[in-house]
Amino acid sequence: MIFSMTGYAVVSRDIGRAVMQLELRSVNSRYLDLAFRIVEDLRFAEPLLREHINASVSRGKLECRLSLQAATSGAPELKLNTAMLDQLSVAQARVQARFPQAAALSVGEVLRWPGMLAEDAAAQDTLNAELQALAKQALEELRDTRAREGEKLAAMLRDRVAQMRVLVERATPLIPAAVGEYRERLTQRLREAVATLDEDRIRQEVTVFAQRVDVAEELTRLVAHMDEVERVINKGGAVGKRLDFLMQELNREANTLASKSVSTELTGISVDIKVLIEQMREQVQNLE
Repeated sequence: MIFSMTGYAVVSRDIGRAVMQLELRSVNSRYLDLAFRIVEDLRFAEPLLREHINASVSRGKLECRLSLQAATSGAPELKLNTAMLDQLSVAQARVQARFPQAAALSVGEVLRWPGMLAEDAAAQDTLNAELQALAKQALEELRDTRAREGEKLAAMLRDRVAQMRVLVERATPLIPAAVGEYRERLTQRLREAVATLDEDRIRQEVTVFAQRVDVAEELTRLVAHMDEVERVINKGGAVGKRLDFLMQELNREANTLASKSVSTELTGISVDIKVLIEQMREQVQNLE
């Protein structure tokens, strides 16, 4: 199985007084490029999310959004951490004794103090486990969407390879035919120019021409590269970079084939092959 770098997943979990939602979007990129959009209350989760993503995804520009929304059910009863409140009061008194102009803490600042609400302190014990489960679920969903897209791309690549094989089969007999036609034309020209034909000269000219237009090696390498493309696709995994290299090699052979063309039919075949390679190359850019 091969994977596209394009994918999307969104999952959420009810953690009591709030709903935690994780959204993942990925597009193609040369390397793994991560961007995080995390609410301040969950900022501590970034290292955990980064670790899970690095273990699951190898390439792609991936945007990770983690949000926290208040539950629609009735507001829970707030319980203050009285021990922490006493410590905060003592600390504030000491600071103001040293710096009389220092502003006192507001009620909002006190309530937002980490661990001040007893419910928050209790929830913190289970929040990491919830985040672990949320990240696993989201990455599985993202992997599934990238796999489905990857299968579509694999089918497209196999189809283009099959079309290229047909074109190579058409091109293979064209060169011997072209050499034979050249020999006939050369013989006719020499007959018209001289009374006695120099058979050795004709053979030399034909040999030079045959060597110049011989594309057997190019066709053989095209077939070998196509075999490798199919092998890599069937092997699966992170194949994007390998296939991108093979597209360059296929294009190199197609260009040589075009430069050696001695007929409009062979030129047309080489152009068709290059079009198929370009279609493949564009899609390979989306593979992990």
